[in-house]
Amino acid sequence: MINKDIHVCGLGNGLVDVQVEISESVLDMFGVAKGSMTLVDAETQARYLSHLQEQTVHRSSGGSAANTMIAIAQFGGRSALKTALGNDDMGRFYAEEFQNLGIHLDADMIPEQPTGTCLVLITPDAERTMLTALGVNRSFGAEHIREKTVERSEWLYIEGYKFSEPNGTEAISESLRYAKRHGTKIAVSFSDTFIVNIFRNLLEEVAAQADLIFCNETEARAFTGADDNDDAFRYLCRYFPAVAFTLGGRGSRLKFDGDIHEIAPYHAVAIDATGAGDMYAGGVLYGITHGYSPERAGHLGSFAASKIVSQFGARLKEPPQTVRDSVLAKIG
Repeated sequence: MINKDIHVCGLGNGLVDVQVEISESVLDMFGVAKGSMTLVDAETQARYLSHLQEQTVHRSSGGSAANTMIAIAQFGGRSALKTALGNDDMGRFYAEEFQNLGIHLDADMIPEQPTGTCLVLITPDAERTMLTALGVNRSFGAEHIREKTVERSEWLYIEGYKFSEPNGTEAISESLRYAKRHGTKIAVSFSDTFIVNIFRNLLEEVAAQADLIFCNETEARAFTGADDNDDAFRYLCRYFPAVAFTLGGRGSRLKFDGDIHEIAPYHAVAIDATGAGDMYAGGVLYGITHGYSPERAGHLGSFAASKIVSQFGARLKEPPQTVRDSVLAKIG
């Protein structure tokens, strides 16, 4: 058997995040649902941006699974990402950032299709509303999955957003087949309530094969049909071997190895919620691939996520390994 020298390999949309702070009135003018992720075409996204020319724009390589793989790498782990990029300036920007971050990037640069972009609109209450133009990600299918990277990985982390495209679902199926063949554990993120509501059958089929699922409270209630968080968590614990269930500012719950862990929240003055769930997943996955107890892994995820919501952007501004060590030192 090949040496598993990658801790976690993510499968997700490669997107360049374009973050802009806006007022509530501007969001109302745009007429998009606050806190949602909406798929748009490149022309529609450009039209929104044309109204924001006076605003400061922050750009970084991202996507949900990508943010989680970045967190794992910055904590000191070895991660990889399977995605697709356009053979354009945005694609080259993305690839160069991942090279600098030391992350193994499995990404064909496909000509004549644009790199995906995500316009992140941040309102004063720290809520983020996303308008995503998938671009080349729509073409990312089974033929782009490299078996060797899955074989080398301890875990495969699947971003639920990939269910939104038929090619993405085929890529997931191919990756699962390789993971089962090579003893790679499987983690699945529900990603968004619209994924749960619209692509439920596909999500259920893949989640049934998972060793660990990640979801927040609204996604959990949508998936289970439960009216409250306690019932939703109990439902998930009955059907999945391990569950990471986030509760926003109220902490999180973990089921792992049959035990339940209540993870208390860490205080944060919320500025921007972008990437908080991705960071939580990165902390948990880093912890469990580095010999930490599930409880310590949960605290790392929770603490790091509190740092993310206290700043702009989905990457830690503080030295990530300092964040890691400061919380792990407190949790025996």
